[in-house]
Amino acid sequence: MSEVLCSVGLDVGTTTTQLIVSELTIENRASGFAVPEMDITERKVLYKSPVYFTPLVEESLVDGTKLRWLVEQEYQKAGITREKVDTGAIIITGETSRKENARTVLDALSDLAGDFVVATAGPDLESVLAAKGAGALEASAKIGKPMLHMDIGGGTSNLALIRDGNVERTGCLNVGGRLVKFHPDGTVSYVSPVLRGISDIHVGDRPGEEKLRQLAQVLTQALEMAAGLREESELLKRLSTEEAGMPWEPPRENVVISFSGGVADCIEQRYPLEQFGDLGPLLGQCIRESSLCRGEHRLGEEPIRATVIGAGCHSAQLSGSTVFYQNIRFPIKNAAVVPASEASQVAELLARQEGPAIVAMEGISSPTYREIGLLADALARQAPGELLVCLEQDMAKALGQALALRLPKTARILCIDRVKVSPGCYLDIGAPVEHALPVVVKTLVLGQ
Repeated sequence: MSEVLCSVGLDVGTTTTQLIVSELTIENRASGFAVPEMDITERKVLYKSPVYFTPLVEESLVDGTKLRWLVEQEYQKAGITREKVDTGAIIITGETSRKENARTVLDALSDLAGDFVVATAGPDLESVLAAKGAGALEASAKIGKPMLHMDIGGGTSNLALIRDGNVERTGCLNVGGRLVKFHPDGTVSYVSPVLRGISDIHVGDRPGEEKLRQLAQVLTQALEMAAGLREESELLKRLSTEEAGMPWEPPRENVVISFSGGVADCIEQRYPLEQFGDLGPLLGQCIRESSLCRGEHRLGEEPIRATVIGAGCHSAQLSGSTVFYQNIRFPIKNAAVVPASEASQVAELLARQEGPAIVAMEGISSPTYREIGLLADALARQAPGELLVCLEQDMAKALGQALALRLPKTARILCIDRVKVSPGCYLDIGAPVEHALPVVVKTLVLGQ
């Protein structure tokens, strides 16, 4: 027996905003006499909005009123209402991913997307979503070769090294088409601060095409370095984003290069320089003429829509079907993952968190009743009023029931399992679907 969910994905990027409506089919993969095992078995895109320029009130600050109007119009075109939408994700990416924008989007769309995941995406989440939405993971698994996916947008290029259909690591460079913008008459209207010391183009200048091409070639060289196709220099380190943490380490082997993003759309198609009022067309041309496209490479499916397809179709996974929750209001958003190897660490670890937090533990494979009781005793002493737990092993319901016996009836308890997390990530957990809970594992950047 299967159930169909309506999912909406909205990508609010540095340059463009897009919306898709998709259909997620959920089925129980277990036999009739086994514990339900819910899984998303099919993802189908039903509607794609036009690609809009992101509405801004000023540079990199989202116009909430116009964004709301845009989403309302697209809901009408797609033939859906808020009541018909079961789940969704709003991903705020690139230079637009700032704390003010997250708040603006939340306020503007609170009643249209009240139960949505709203992620101000860091490089990790955006890289993974773009790679999934562009079909790079499936392509890597199919051809059996390592692949480097580059999602090249307006402000940043998100990198994902993929092996056997799995993302091995991610990174991000300040390389994008809208690092320089200009008016129709060719006068420069904006130069990103990341270009200081790299370019001598300034606001008010009217650089010729050749000077702009020289800058596009420098940015392309950084991408070649990231792919291991050019000897590394200080340029790669300077253009690595702060959010990416450690500088990107290029692959030391031959990889297939995969592209998506707005600039990727300019690799195959020649647009005039003035088409978008930015560096995108020239950057796309330089990439096409570079070593990035001389070897084995591919253009992702619907390159400009890769991130929004990832958000709408691939952002959610399901927890195990034997979960437990008490006094929980869904959705839970931005719960910091707090890894704990021992239950005795939990109180100290939770005390360091300002907002909602979920304790991540491996759990016990095939636990006995006594083992569950001992773990519940230890956890109950650590957090008597509220305890959210994420386990890798399939034991959430048993542990949750044991905790409920040991904690006050007013305590907020959540136990989910079969979800793999890593330090530094966050969880969004939606309302129950059949026997499971929709979960989004993400890297969040708030407060830049």
